[in-house]
Amino acid sequence: MKRTQHTNIPAPIARLQEELNEFRASHPARTKLPASIWQAAAELAREHGVYAVAHSLRLDYMGLKRRRGQVAPAIPMQKTPLKTAGFIELVIPEVRRETCVIELESARGGKMRIHWPAGPTPDWTGLLRAWRDAEV
Repeated sequence: MKRTQHTNIPAPIARLQEELNEFRASHPARTKLPASIWQAAAELAREHGVYAVAHSLRLDYMGLKRRRGQVAPAIPMQKTPLKTAGFIELVIPEVRRETCVIELESARGGKMRIHWPAGPTPDWTGLLRAWRDAEV
């Protein structure tokens, strides 16, 4: 399938597009492009913009941008020695709640309403288990 060329593509991009089409026609799909094509595309991207070149040539935008020098390659993180802490204090802010109301309804129609005042958390598992056993 041959793509139609747009008339507004600059001549240097169109020449590289022809060269790239010949390369793609003579090599299997997913073959790595030669460095010379990437280099020519990067030079064109400096003049015409990364998007225009990548779009016209059907190249990977980020790959072209990286080769153009706009995106620095990923720098591997250097391992720094871990420092051991002598003591760490975790301070949990006090949460003020007056009352919490929880309403539950089972598939069988049973209902449970829990008024939970500020204080320790109830045993939710035990409450639900007792409620389920009472429904049977």
